[in-house]
Amino acid sequence: MGVQLAKSAIDLGIVISDSEKSLAFYRDLLGFEHVGDIPMPLGGGGTMHRLNCGDTLIKLVNFDTNPEGDGSGGIAASTGMRYFTMIVSNLSEIMSECEAAGVKVTVPITEVRSGVTIAMVADPDGNFVEFVENS
Repeated sequence: MGVQLAKSAIDLGIVISDSEKSLAFYRDLLGFEHVGDIPMPLGGGGTMHRLNCGDTLIKLVNFDTNPEGDGSGGIAASTGMRYFTMIVSNLSEIMSECEAAGVKVTVPITEVRSGVTIAMVADPDGNFVEFVENS
């Protein structure tokens, strides 16, 4: 049977601690299209900021009371979702803009195998965002 998708991409929920900082990163710096905000009915209430990244919907969830964890520690620090990846065509430009904005670079531009170059940054809550460029 398996999953029968009704959409060609996933929706990704990211719990954040500061709406302004996260929107400045995802919307303003990375250029994701902000399509609206809705109340968060679970977890004690809050706001879900909805942003398009291609066919993927990024849901930035800011609860009225922030969770205890800080999301830091890198991709090998614990089990669970640690990062997400975007395939891009302007890696050097993205990394230059992130560095100029003071974003923490966790993996500098690195060729991981012939024709595949990656880099990673941390969002304002320490979640890792990976960029992959194929030549």
